Amino acid sequence: MLNMLLQTTPEEAEVLTDGESVEKTLSIIELIFSGGTAGMLIIGILFVLLVVAIYIYFERLFAIKAASKIDSNFMNQIKDHVSNGKIDSAQMLCAQVNSPVSRLINKGITRIGKPLEDINTAIENAGRLEVYNLEKNVSILATISGAAPMIGFLGTVIGMILSIFEIANSGGQIDIKLLADGLYTAMTTTVAGLIVGIVGYIAYNHLVVRTDKVVYQMEANSLEFLDHLNEPI
Repeated sequence: MLNMLLQTTPEEAEVLTDGESVEKTLSIIELIFSGGTAGMLIIGILFVLLVVAIYIYFERLFAIKAASKIDSNFMNQIKDHVSNGKIDSAQMLCAQVNSPVSRLINKGITRIGKPLEDINTAIENAGRLEVYNLEKNVSILATISGAAPMIGFLGTVIGMILSIFEIANSGGQIDIKLLADGLYTAMTTTVAGLIVGIVGYIAYNHLVVRTDKVVYQMEANSLEFLDHLNEPI
């Protein structure tokens, strides 16, 4: 993905050879391998971070999507069972659904008979655990989105230092080709770092939005359950 995005902006130069123009194309693969050990190491680290970010994004996306699925008639069935005193049936229904919402409701059902404040506290504690499970590894995406550009800039600085070192040891004659190759290599790491950072940032914010929707769903159903318990018989 990184290679494909970088290749969408090729640099083309025309070099006069015996009066004829020859089209020269800039290859990202050539730049990576011409960057020396330091450049290839930086690109390798960024590629690993990109793979980790993509994996975490899709793994969490599928988990959050599964957690948000719940039967629209679930709460009505729970209220009917509770109203009729069928606590075991209500718990069995929660176990069958097996979602964050059903686990919160099940926690409240196990506290029926105790003060409403105790039931609310138990649901809140269970809710914190569910939110923690939903947000598992999502913070890694935030770290990648911030660290990847800095790693790319580190590669840029290293490339610039190496270019200046080569120029300083060229005997006072500046080789424009040598300077251009060094700058290309330095900028490659910057572009790679920014791409990985952007991917991580977008993935992180999308997962946060999806998680917030599930949290709202849990809060709404928990309040509905508590309101039902608070209704006069």
